[in-house]
Amino acid sequence: MTLEQILSSRPSPGKPRTYDFPHFERTVLPSGLQVIAVDVPNRPLVSANLIVRHGAAEEPPDLAGATILTARAMSEGTQRFPGVELIEAAERLGATLHVDASWDVVTVSVEVAASRLGAALELLAEQFEHPTFPDSDVARLREERLNDLLQVKADPRRRVDQAFNRTIYTAASPYGRPAGGDEESVPRLTPDVLRGIHRSVLDPRQAAVVIGGDLAGLRVPEIVEAVLGSFGEDAGAKAALPAALPKAPRSDSAVDHPIVRFYHRPGSVQTELRIGHVGLARRVPDFHSVQVMAAILGGLFNSRLQMNLREEKGYTYGIGAGFDMRRGAGPFSVRTAVQTAATVPAISESLAELRRIRETAVTAAELAAARDYLVGVFPLRFETPGAVVGALGGLFVHDLPDDELTRYRSEIEAVTIESIQKAAQDHIHPDRLAIVAVGDADAVAAELTAAGFGDLEIITEELPAGAEEVEEAE
Repeated sequence: MTLEQILSSRPSPGKPRTYDFPHFERTVLPSGLQVIAVDVPNRPLVSANLIVRHGAAEEPPDLAGATILTARAMSEGTQRFPGVELIEAAERLGATLHVDASWDVVTVSVEVAASRLGAALELLAEQFEHPTFPDSDVARLREERLNDLLQVKADPRRRVDQAFNRTIYTAASPYGRPAGGDEESVPRLTPDVLRGIHRSVLDPRQAAVVIGGDLAGLRVPEIVEAVLGSFGEDAGAKAALPAALPKAPRSDSAVDHPIVRFYHRPGSVQTELRIGHVGLARRVPDFHSVQVMAAILGGLFNSRLQMNLREEKGYTYGIGAGFDMRRGAGPFSVRTAVQTAATVPAISESLAELRRIRETAVTAAELAAARDYLVGVFPLRFETPGAVVGALGGLFVHDLPDDELTRYRSEIEAVTIESIQKAAQDHIHPDRLAIVAVGDADAVAAELTAAGFGDLEIITEELPAGAEEVEEAE
């Protein structure tokens, strides 16, 4: 059989199957705590997330990293279960407990059999309300973070991400600093600081409990109110204050014209590249057009960037682009690593694709491929209760309407060629791009200067003592 016969005999893509996001019910307790319950039949392992809209973006700059360190330290023991006793108590229930924090939220989660949900929520409440922040454990976690910062400097991929964020945001924006803190702020994070952060999280008006799984026979709001209905009463006189969604973090841009910052690593065989600028918050009216536009530009395996720089030019094994949407405007970036000799050509082609997505309408085939992909994979994102619970938590965090997920597929299908081009013109800005790279500047400086991509600054850094340079082979 010839290649043509093989290709012609391949089945063509079918129409996406119908899918309805699971129905959920929302209850608001007298304290202001929201309870969101979603029944996912035949899923006996229940996921429960307690989400508080208070993340790293709310902390003072001199205490950067406090929220994430607080979340990590909350797993080190509680008043009732010191040390490893907390882990042992979870294991006796067959449950897994986890605390996490991000720019936007602190999340305490548990997975457990439906029959043990009440007991597991009691353990979750104990971890959330009564952590002890032992001095020795906080000191150990601080040292782990400081050691991790040494490795950030040694790892070109992580170093370029850190440098890129610091480049595109002003000093007033929390997004310009590492969410986990830096060398100056981390040593200040004492147990008392973490206790202060913890008290600020105990606000039921900014919290929601999202529970998903086979909830047949379970009165979820009553179970939650019995365990968490009064949390935060000891944190201060917050009940008298009006409930309000926290302000979106400042995300001011520090770049108003093209610039190039190149972090010199002598002898590096490849260059880590980030190209972009301050992007978008999640609550944008053209969210769905942006999603499709970003998929065509750099979100699919056959995206424009991928087909150009990987398939046609062979500069890289992979390249992507997209918007990191938060409550404030997160970064937009093109992300790749290329061989040193391909550094300048790769930048040139990336910039050309950013201009092309703005200036040249996408084709009907590109639109169809991106829409079909996003519509087709949407149900696959929600195969487990944990994924459904996580998505509903996103609605709460970003104050999105209850039908946001129900409408997603139809909204994606309604995106047009014209709305994609408008989204690109509104949200991609080649005139104020930052190009940030980590690699061998000696090998490419002359070519970079001649290319004239923007104001060029070459920065030489010495690796910290005790840190081994990481060279990731693509």
